[in-house]
Amino acid sequence: MEQNMMVLIAITSSLVPFFLAKTFYSIWWKPKRLEKYLKLQGINGTSYKPLLGDLKEYVKQIQDAWAKPAGLNHQIVSRVDPFTHNLVHKYGKISMFWLGKTPRLNIMDPELVKEVLSNKLGHFQKPSLNPLILILTNGLTTLEGEKWAAHRQIISPAFHLEKLKGMVPVFTDSCMMLVDRWNKLAGTRRTCEIDVWTEFQDLTGDIISRTAFGSSYDEGKKILKLQKELQVLVMEAMQTLYIPGFRFIPTKKNRSRNSLNKRITSMLRTLVEKKDRAITAGESRNDDLLGLLLQSSKQINPINNGAHSNQLTVEEIIEECKLFYLAGHETTSSWLTWIVVVLAMHQDWQEKAREEVLRVCGKNIPSFEDISCLKTVTMILYEVQRLYSPVIALYLQTSKETKIGDIIVPAAVDITLPLLHIHHDPDLWGDDAEEFKPERFSEGVAKASKDRLAFFPFGWGPRMCIGNHFATIEVKVAVAVILQNFSFELSPSYTHAPHTVMTLQPQHGAQITFDQL
Repeated sequence: MEQNMMVLIAITSSLVPFFLAKTFYSIWWKPKRLEKYLKLQGINGTSYKPLLGDLKEYVKQIQDAWAKPAGLNHQIVSRVDPFTHNLVHKYGKISMFWLGKTPRLNIMDPELVKEVLSNKLGHFQKPSLNPLILILTNGLTTLEGEKWAAHRQIISPAFHLEKLKGMVPVFTDSCMMLVDRWNKLAGTRRTCEIDVWTEFQDLTGDIISRTAFGSSYDEGKKILKLQKELQVLVMEAMQTLYIPGFRFIPTKKNRSRNSLNKRITSMLRTLVEKKDRAITAGESRNDDLLGLLLQSSKQINPINNGAHSNQLTVEEIIEECKLFYLAGHETTSSWLTWIVVVLAMHQDWQEKAREEVLRVCGKNIPSFEDISCLKTVTMILYEVQRLYSPVIALYLQTSKETKIGDIIVPAAVDITLPLLHIHHDPDLWGDDAEEFKPERFSEGVAKASKDRLAFFPFGWGPRMCIGNHFATIEVKVAVAVILQNFSFELSPSYTHAPHTVMTLQPQHGAQITFDQL
């Protein structure tokens, strides 16, 4: 017994220094070595603080900024993302900071942004995701490497422009139902106040349900409702420090998240299998996103030289359907909300846009050909997207040591591409960068900034958002229909307070007064 105890003490005595050394390496030596390596290359930034890095300061600056509204202008960067704003002001457009033990490079140079997003060597990947995000979707945007390439190839045909043209009547039907509801709210007074943030969430939810699931859109809308509940719970959990494994503890909220996820997955499985059987039996057209996805998945995949069919599994299709909702719902409702808010602030441009819509479409329901001719509306859409980027930044991580411009970046370093800051940078857009001037896009996106392309609303390169045309057509239709039927201005109850929760959102709603035309 005594001998065994001596052996245990000896083993423990040898292990303790090992674990202490490993802890010291992880918490202090490795981060400080990385910090020195990056700063020797001329990259300035904050100094490393053990474990948390700049997290406390990051949270504090956001809480302070979001506690008070912005002015009624477009100088929103310091409110939406105050930490990055202050970092750039103090340390420059290529700088570093710390969230935890990992350094983050903040890169605002458009040429370097394109270099990162082009990812020619494949050395950039999505950073390690909080497992809770994967509850919302484990679809295309979360995948890497060959699996991402295979999924992208299978999904892409569903978003070809010719396919999207056929979906325009679905967009217009949903928009006309929105107009009918607003007309009823206006009643005999012919005016009403509406929070367009909630209205546009419902609109884009209705559109994605109809375009994704066709005749099964009622079931799709039920799934969307559940997914919105799940998203609230997930975002709530992500605002606290994540403890590995905590999600498996059967707390009340963990049980709620798991229960919602199981219900959503089960309902989507039923829809997918029902649609697959109907297409196989020739009883259903495949002109909705789910049908197009199933059709494309069944085809031979050229990546495998036609050797065999590279079908997505039912589970993979379910995850892509979740992504349809998450990406097709949040970003588009954000974009539409800020378009209406900005046009309410700038009545002259609202009238210019209305004149164009009435000249091109009259009072008729807009067609695909009509919206393709709306040059002024397109300029407005781009300018709002620049000033109020729905996705304010892109986040990546180096999988191997790699070079960005003249900087050699070690593996496992996080990269932040702050799109909102780039889109507001006076060095790129001129001294009027924070003014609403749609005419800067009169010659297209490529010539809008001063001397080089600096507009990345849907990303760039091979991983550019697959739904960019879908979202643009949807938003054009909605804006045209609204302008045909209403004039609008900011309500006295509106508070200008953009902030970000996954997407750029109005913190206190977006109250707009509408008058029937």
